[in-house]
Order: sequence, then structure tokens, then C-alpha cells
Amino acid sequence: MSDPSKLGTLFLIPCGLGDTPSLEVLPLSVRKTIDSCSHFVVEHEKTARAFIKKTSPNKNQQELVLYPLNKFSTFEEVKNYLNPALEGHSIGLISDAGCPAVADPGALIVQMAHQKGIEVKPLVGPSSILLALMASGLNGQNFCFHGYLPIEKGQRKKALKKLEQQSQLQQQAQIFIETPYRNNALYKEILQIANPETMLCVACDLTLTTEFTRTKRIREWKNTAVDFHKRPAIFILDCSELSSYTFFV
Repeated sequence: MSDPSKLGTLFLIPCGLGDTPSLEVLPLSVRKTIDSCSHFVVEHEKTARAFIKKTSPNKNQQELVLYPLNKFSTFEEVKNYLNPALEGHSIGLISDAGCPAVADPGALIVQMAHQKGIEVKPLVGPSSILLALMASGLNGQNFCFHGYLPIEKGQRKKALKKLEQQSQLQQQAQIFIETPYRNNALYKEILQIANPETMLCVACDLTLTTEFTRTKRIREWKNTAVDFHKRPAIFILDCSELSSYTFFV
């Protein structure tokens, strides 16, 4: 087994959720880590290069060694991505947006690092899931993240009903996401299917100048004109007791 003291570290490097200047939403430690690394596992090379350049303008782009990790990557490629760490070089893991390895293919690399005895070090940065929950006023004591719901309408309708049931039975906030160009269709389905008294939070464009977060009952949303098309969004359904404003009176 390799000597841990001679191995590199896998740094989990968060990035911004949009065009906000990096150091407005990221601590200085992120830039320092980028400055110290030359090897990066990234979701898409073009996006990663732009983020690295924006965060560390003096970084020599020609020195970067980028390893793509997305739905097109094969295991034969990925299995060698941590080899530099075994040779003593630290590696940065960067998602396209937000925190790597959360709703992100990077979890595979993290798991491999643990298996190889490579230290994993997560850095502080914006997570749209937690930011939305923080701003929602809903149940932050007990919550569940489901990722993407089914695309097919019949299956999605069943999934939404199940989320409501789970929220009530487990006293739990239910968090989910959608591909931005399908946000409006999902939003309309939620209003059609959910109980009028169920609480819904929609948080989109988090950390951006166009940031929007609102929490209302379904019946109140029906009287609200909104457009979430192509805006990265988090949806939270909650019909637990902690979601009721009458809890405090």
C-alpha cells in the first residue's frame, strides 16, 4: 500500500452558480488551491478552463492537465485519473456549477480516492441545494434530496404525489431539481397535483443578481405570475408540521 505521506490530495473545488465574480462567493482558499494544482478532473474542459482563468487569472493555462468526467466518460478512462495523486501530485475536482460530487458525477472519483488511500479535502463554496433550503423557511431539520424527477408525465405525476406523501409521513422537506428549460412545465404540474395547503419553495439564480426565492402555499402560487424558464432552480415541497406558519402562534 502507498505511503499516505507521499500521496497527493484530492481537493473538491466548488465553483460559482453563474457569472458572479468568483471571489464574491468563494473563499480565498479556493484560489490558493487552484494555484497549487496542475491536474484537475472536470465535468467539461471549456467550462473548467473559464472558471480557472476567472478565479486565478495568473494561472498558466498551458500547464493544466484536465481529465473529463461526464456521461461520455468510460471506466477505462476514469480508472487512471488518480494516478498523479499516487505519484505525489494533488488533484482538483471541479463541477460545472456548485459543489462537486453532489448531484454530480464527481462522486465516483471521491469513492476511488478513498479506496486508494488518497486524502479527500472538500473546500467551502456555494451549494444551491443548501442555499435554497436555508432561504426557504421550510424543514431544515429533516429533508431529502431526490435529484431529477422522471421526465415522462405519468411517472412524474406519481413521483410528485409520492413526495407529498413522504413529506407528511416522514415530516420531511422534499428537494428536487429539473433541467432549466423544463422548469415551467414542472412548476405547472406541481400546481395541478399538489394539495392547496402544501408549501412550495422555488429558488432560482442563487447568488446571481437575478436571484429569486419565494415560499408560499400551492393555492397562493396559483395567483403568482412567474417565469423560471432556463433559470437554474431548486424546488422544495413541504407539508410537514414545521412548514406551517401556525406552528409559532
